Amino acid sequence: MKAVIAESYERIHRSNLIGMGVIPLQFPEGQNAESLGLTGEETFSFSGITELNEGRTPRTVKVTTDTGVEFDAVVRIDTPGEANYYRNGGIMQYVLRNLLRG
Repeated sequence: MKAVIAESYERIHRSNLIGMGVIPLQFPEGQNAESLGLTGEETFSFSGITELNEGRTPRTVKVTTDTGVEFDAVVRIDTPGEANYYRNGGIMQYVLRNLLRG
């Protein structure tokens, strides 16, 4: 899984991430990397994201680092179409799969 965690997103940046098969996650309101003590050197684990593959879009996912930091990141997949793009690995894969299905 590829993810970007940010404080906020411009619409085009968020859409581009989804189009490339990267899940945009957002820090909870009022939190950021600094307030959580994150340096960027951590290894991240995510739980709850498999709901996307089951046809549902979770509102949040649990993020855990190898340093013991935990928080619920907001999933910024905002429409059913974006969820379909993400499930297929991005826009190109989505289009190719639909073309092959005929």
